[in-house]
Amino acid sequence: MKNRMLNTALVLAALIFLSILAFNVRTGITADSVAVLKTAGMTCGSCSSKIIKALESQKGVTATEVDIDGGWVVVGYDTKTVKPEVLAEKVNSAGFGCSVHLVLTSEQFKQETGRDIGKKAAVGSGCCGGKGGGCKSDKQS
Repeated sequence: MKNRMLNTALVLAALIFLSILAFNVRTGITADSVAVLKTAGMTCGSCSSKIIKALESQKGVTATEVDIDGGWVVVGYDTKTVKPEVLAEKVNSAGFGCSVHLVLTSEQFKQETGRDIGKKAAVGSGCCGGKGGGCKSDKQS
């Protein structure tokens, strides 16, 4: 009788644990859009980490890339779940100035950069794989 109660308690604990894990898994969310945000006040890796943490806590965000030197944040997100203005507000709430600079589809982002959002460029670093200069589209405006 004692073993049966212990086994039941263990099974119940395992089910609760698995249920908690299931709620924390992001299933089926894909980036169908990319927002390029211009920030102010981001000066170091700690700032970058704070911004990434704020954005990735937002439901619908699939990838976040930061270019500290240029002040750019590139965010892949699901348009059915979140809007780019909400992403900028998340960065503002984290203590940094922020505005939406450019919104691209994931296909446009791939055409501009030669890669998918969230996949690091083979050469260079920063926004869209370019060293501190923002996206190609930014230079055209």
